[in-house]
Amino acid sequence: MAITGIKGFNDILPGEVEKWQHIEATARRVFELYGLSEIRIPIMEKTELFCRSIGDATDIVEKEMYSFEDKGGNKVTLRPEGTASVMRAYVEHKMHALDPVARLYYMGPMFRYERPQKGRYRQFHQIGAEITGVAAPTVDAQVLTMLTHFFQELGLTEPSLQINSLGCPCCRPAYREALKKFLLDRIDKLCDDCKRRYDTNPLRALDCKSAGCQEATQGAPSMLDHLCPECGDHFDKTRKYLELVGTPYSINSRMVRGLDYYTRTTFEMVTTMLGAQSAVAAGGRYDGLISEIGGPQIPGIGFAMGVERVALLLAEKDFSRRPDLFIAALGEEAHSEAFRLMSALQRLGLAVEIDYEGKSLKSQMRRADKFSSRFTLIIGGDELARGTAPLKNMDVGNQAEVALDAASIHAAMNAGA
Repeated sequence: MAITGIKGFNDILPGEVEKWQHIEATARRVFELYGLSEIRIPIMEKTELFCRSIGDATDIVEKEMYSFEDKGGNKVTLRPEGTASVMRAYVEHKMHALDPVARLYYMGPMFRYERPQKGRYRQFHQIGAEITGVAAPTVDAQVLTMLTHFFQELGLTEPSLQINSLGCPCCRPAYREALKKFLLDRIDKLCDDCKRRYDTNPLRALDCKSAGCQEATQGAPSMLDHLCPECGDHFDKTRKYLELVGTPYSINSRMVRGLDYYTRTTFEMVTTMLGAQSAVAAGGRYDGLISEIGGPQIPGIGFAMGVERVALLLAEKDFSRRPDLFIAALGEEAHSEAFRLMSALQRLGLAVEIDYEGKSLKSQMRRADKFSSRFTLIIGGDELARGTAPLKNMDVGNQAEVALDAASIHAAMNAGA
């Protein structure tokens, strides 16, 4: 019996991987316009990092982490998200000593043991960005503008930006108690998870997808009505700067995040194109996270997007790559010449294909059609004798006789043959 992959752990095959490469290249290009640099973080961390940063009462820590003891008896976890690891690296390498302002992005696989569904798997991939050392709302607006810019560069009209504020340790406790009081009379309608989280994390009932929780939270008090003056001012100014640069947004006062470290600005990029799980990217401000994991009191803000879900939004777009040239050869001597020219042209930066097995010309041309190459070059005994061969532009039908040397073929292709 053949060995298959693990449920929720997917292969990304040629034909699909080009789309992923396009997403990653677009992220690199856009993020670096905003001054961000890439950081590469390990796949595995000490379990304690995620318990302290994400929160013991979150679903991720309680139910979804791939945690185990290694052979040395150390409790380790496959990273379920990237922010905690980036901030651990920021603190461990004392990046703040040189400059507290760090602008970083990352990309790679994350791991959560949850029910696989469309665009959400047990190994999933995130692209994330983090900016530390700036408490001003201008950086909130810039992060949100950069994220919107990224999706615009992908040519997507969805998703759209929703924002909220979760307040801070000064004003959130009072709101939390007000929400608990409201929910107490409706607790029988809450799902089992929200009943369990009533004492530890009642805010999650606001974004729970179960019908009972949605009914129970109708008319619930809003965090925005309980913000302290400082948080209210921060939220108002974030909105002002978004409007100043023309970044569209809407306010979703029911938005909460599944991670405990968020404060003040939170946001999601949402779409109606992917079913009930509408968020494609999400994040927020985490002004207490760096000190929580042993660093200085330095603010931060960031987000992560699910690459699988972004790829689904690009489903209709074709990212397959065409070879620049297919060389068809008749006879052993012509085949050797085709192989020589292919190698020389590849060194000049062209993508070139040949038939490796010396099949018939008809079979080779079928292969050229399958590749949809931009040009074809046919070499036989006559072409070898005169030192030239016909080069055809397959898009427009132009054909020219070119010398059988790489520089001449390259020049003719640049001229459109």
